[in-house]
Formats: sequence, C-alpha cells, structure tokens
Amino acid sequence: MSRRPQRRWRKMKNKDIAGAEALLRSHEQWHMNACNRFINRSREKNIVWLLKNDAGAVTALMVRAKQSLLPALASADPVPPPDFLRGFFRDIPVHSLQGRARDMAIMEAALEKLGLYAREKIDYDLMCIERPPSDFYASCAEVTFRKPDSADINALAALHAAYEREEVLPAASEFSAAASRLNIERIFSKEQIFVAEIDGRLIGKINTNATTFTRYQVGGVYVLPEYRGRGIARRMAGEFITGLVAQGRGISLFVKKTNPAARRVYQRIGFEPLGDYRINYY
Repeated sequence: MSRRPQRRWRKMKNKDIAGAEALLRSHEQWHMNACNRFINRSREKNIVWLLKNDAGAVTALMVRAKQSLLPALASADPVPPPDFLRGFFRDIPVHSLQGRARDMAIMEAALEKLGLYAREKIDYDLMCIERPPSDFYASCAEVTFRKPDSADINALAALHAAYEREEVLPAASEFSAAASRLNIERIFSKEQIFVAEIDGRLIGKINTNATTFTRYQVGGVYVLPEYRGRGIARRMAGEFITGLVAQGRGISLFVKKTNPAARRVYQRIGFEPLGDYRINYY
C-alpha cells in the first residue's frame, strides 16, 4: 500500500504565480500586506513560499517582506512544519510575523514546534470601508487639511517619529531615528499622505501604506497629544479616505484593540469590523 506524500512548503516557481495570485485575490481584504509585497516582489528570490493540495491548487502562502513574514492560509488545514523558516530567522533575521489571527494561531503552533517563540503579541481589529465616509465634518476652523510637499519633510519626519514611538515600537525595542526617517521618506515618495496644519505647524498625518489589487491600506494615523479631542483625526481621516474611495478602491486598516478611541473614530465615519489581526514580534 503506497503512502500518501506529505505536503511540504516549496519556493514559488513561475508556473505557480497564477495560482498564488488567485489565492491572494480571493482573500485580499485579509492579507493586504502580503498582496502588496507579492505585487511588488520584482526579481528578488525567496519572497514567496507555498503549499499545494493533492489537486495541485495553492492553499497557503508565506510572503517575506524584508524582516517580516506574512502568512496567507486559505483553509484551516494542518500546516506542515515550515522548516525553511529556521534559515529565515537565522540569516535575515525575522523581526515580525503578521496576519489574520486565525492564520497566526496556526503559524504560531508550527513555529513553536521549531523552538521559535514570540516575545510580544499585539492584537488588532481589521476594519474596512467600501463607500465614501460620513459624519466626519467636525468643526476644525483653525485647521488646514492638505497634501504635504517637499518643504514639509522635516516636520513629517518629526510627526512620524512620534507616531512610531507611541504606536509602533515593540516593548523593549530601541527607537532608530535614522530608520524612522528612511521610512517616512519612502512613504512620501511612494504613498499618498494627508496632513493637518495649525498656524503653519503640522500637527497630524495619515497615509496609505499598501496598495493591492483593488484596495488601499491606510495607516500612520497620528495627531499630536495636545491637539486631541477636537475631532481633528476624524476630519483628517474622513477627508483623506473620501479621496481614496473616489479613486475606485476599497479601504482597509487595522487598529489596536487597546485603542478604543481610534476604533470609535473609524466606526463613526463608516468603517466596519472584518475580524481579528495580530502581529508577533521575535
């Protein structure tokens, strides 16, 4: 009696591209970062690893984005040990694993079998909107909302550094001003940004951070603490997202479960919860 061959992770080949893209398109709202990295993978090797079922269909992907790993599992089938990740963690090294909470639970179990344990886990609400936002016209007469230009880059860098320190930096991690500056310069050159300004001072920002097949992902939403509670974030997000929706795309974002104020802002302007998202730091 012949034994059924064990499924195992393989590097994506040219013949697999169509199947991998089909899986990502069918689960696009859940895997915005993986879709973005897949679309922009260029010729770099070892970006996408995949699993196939007995019929040869792609059922799971693991997309590498610099020091992050982005799993996209189409089903809850048992995942064979991703032994190739030993090399990733050793040689890159891997900084984070992020994705849909259900997928993350499956991958966490597989990684722990390899002796790889997360040092911090952060849970988010994944939210989306498909139509122009509503109820965002807070009275902000003193605030100007606009697109930034090159003269704003230093002020943007200061805002982005404050955002990363408050919202992004994992516990026990050291902030890098140089890396933060490079990040906002990349966002400025490749993404869409909107800022809030009072008396010539930038006091808030919001930007896209991923573009996929049919959607934008929004992130980097930040208002300086002394200007909060005035409806500025709601107005800024509403105006920015109105422009994005007008481009014919749906909008997604994820927000920390420990930030109920931000969740209320997004829900008020029309975002609806899609499910749970998680980022693990290693």
